[in-house]
Amino acid sequence: MNRVLGIRRHPLKSAAAEHVDEAFIGKHGLDGDRTWTCLDADGTIGSAKQPRLWERLLAVGAAYEAGEVTITTPGGTRALAGTAEADEAITTWMGRRVSLTRRPPSQLKRHHWWPDEPGMIPDWAADKEPGGDDVVAARHDAEGGRFFDYGAVHLVTTGALERLSAEHGSDVDPARFRPNLILDLPADPIPGQRISIGPDVVLEVAIPTPRCVIPSLAHGDAPADRALLKTLATHHRIDVPAFGRATCFGFYAEIRAVGTVAKGDEVTVTEQ
Repeated sequence: MNRVLGIRRHPLKSAAAEHVDEAFIGKHGLDGDRTWTCLDADGTIGSAKQPRLWERLLAVGAAYEAGEVTITTPGGTRALAGTAEADEAITTWMGRRVSLTRRPPSQLKRHHWWPDEPGMIPDWAADKEPGGDDVVAARHDAEGGRFFDYGAVHLVTTGALERLSAEHGSDVDPARFRPNLILDLPADPIPGQRISIGPDVVLEVAIPTPRCVIPSLAHGDAPADRALLKTLATHHRIDVPAFGRATCFGFYAEIRAVGTVAKGDEVTVTEQ
């Protein structure tokens, strides 16, 4: 029987994942997921897609409870997001003045580093320079108050992870892909298929997830692994419907029916 193996949310964009046993999935995603972001002095928001500026943010913990987010910096400093104490803790850890916000600036942008590994730049960014920095538009779900890159729910499957680990020659930690759900399935469902989880939740597969530099960075116990980008580009560059070719792993899904998901819930894949 196929089941949910892991549930993770990221209350602060680009900070470490919070591992939970159950979560409510509403029409805007998991409760508390990506509701806060860092704001830099230049007005851009924090994203580890530019590791030179934001890689250290991946080591910051964030926990959501009853509508509030508590951040924890390495060394144990804890503070409530939205307070001067939290801004000071993040500033000290990052080594430059930054602040936390749940309200997007009028021009929502972020820095993006384009990997220099061949095959890691998607077709729709073919004019970008490998190894170059760019400032790109960022997305904010105004109604739901979320700082998403694309879809409200991101998933990976055990089957895909096992194949990637074999291709790479060592186990690949799913934390590198920052999923919301880890499903025990033999392969990724394809766009248009529906995933029923537990008694209530229904998701519909949207598109495979294009990958950036983030999977190669250190995530908790998973050390930096630059070679992973080569493995991904070699084995996982595919056609993304309506977009073109890109190196992908995992997939985004749209929410068709809301409800609570829990570890161990049964998972069923069907046609639409």
